[in-house]
This record gives sequence, structure tokens and C-alpha cells, in this order.
Amino acid sequence: MHYSLPMIIQTVGYIGILLIIFAESGLFFAFFLPGDSLLFSAGILAASGNLSLFWVMIVVVIGAVLGGLFGYYFGRRISETIFKKKDTLFFKQKHLTRTAQFYSDHGPKAVLLARFIPIVRTFAPILAGASLMHYRKFVIWNLLSGAAWALLLPWLGYALGSKVPNVDSYLLPIIIAIMVISFAPVAYKIIKEKMTTIKTS
Repeated sequence: MHYSLPMIIQTVGYIGILLIIFAESGLFFAFFLPGDSLLFSAGILAASGNLSLFWVMIVVVIGAVLGGLFGYYFGRRISETIFKKKDTLFFKQKHLTRTAQFYSDHGPKAVLLARFIPIVRTFAPILAGASLMHYRKFVIWNLLSGAAWALLLPWLGYALGSKVPNVDSYLLPIIIAIMVISFAPVAYKIIKEKMTTIKTS
């Protein structure tokens, strides 16, 4: 899927970008969708004149903020059952548990930090609602996180695309690098948990 991201982005356009970001930002079954790599690729396409950087940022902010709000409301509605829900193809309790630990470690600012971590980004708003996080506090951090994410990653892609000739030729390794960097905190957390389990067993 990531191999043809530029083609997908140009095919779905701004509305498609908005819908993908909305889903990845608050629908628990959409955690697999591209987020960071999509934003970065959209920025590169904007640098080549295929998209407007301004409108990319606008639709991403809208999708990210609305997706987070939807996830929060969904989490509040199922707050009594979500931690008892069995694993399915699109839902894994381990993702919820890791996000819960992330909230425990970082407090309300976890909403902002989670925006930059795949999978955690999807489950964070849902868990915020399920844990009955104060609505106004969530709205503020959700807006800040959505704006920061929407402005930073497309701009980085645009900056790289403006300075590196034929950057499209290097897009695949760049996307792989983004994925590795994005998943590094999750991988570190998993390794740390396993090491702790080994030491205590």
C-alpha cells in the first residue's frame, strides 16, 4: 500500500486524505491506515505542484481533530465494555493496554504525544473517552495535537521535495525510514515490557 502512496493520494484527492486521516485518528479498526507516511508524501506532492500545501494542511487538521473527537465520544459510549472486549481481526486488547500505559506515563499531554505514534494515535482518543477524561481538556490537547501533526509532517515533506531534485525516486526508502522512526517508541515499549517480564519471571 505504501509503495503507491503518491498515486493513491492523487486519486483520492483532498477529501480522500481527510477521510483517511479521520479514520486513522479515531476508528479503532483503522489503525493500519497510513498516517505519517501519507502526510509526508502529500507534502512532497505539494512541492512538485500536484497538490496545495495549504489545503493539505487544512484537510489534515480537520480530519485529525474530528477523528479524535469521534474516537473520544465512541470511547465514552463503550467505557464499561471496551476493556472486556475480546480480540477480533480489527481490535486487539494489547493495543488498548499499551495506550493505557502511555496515558499513565504521560498524563493529559499523552493526547499530543500519541498523535505522532502509529496505532497509539488511533486508540488514544478512544481511551481518553473510555477513561472519562475531562472533555474540555481533551478538546484542547486534541486540537493542539491535530494542528501540530498536520503542519509539521506535510511541511517536512514539502521542504524535502523543494530541495532534493527527483525526490520521488527516493520516496520508498524515505517512507520506510518514516515507518521505522514512527514505530520506534512502540518497539521500545514492547522490548522494555518483555525484558521486565523476563527479569521478574
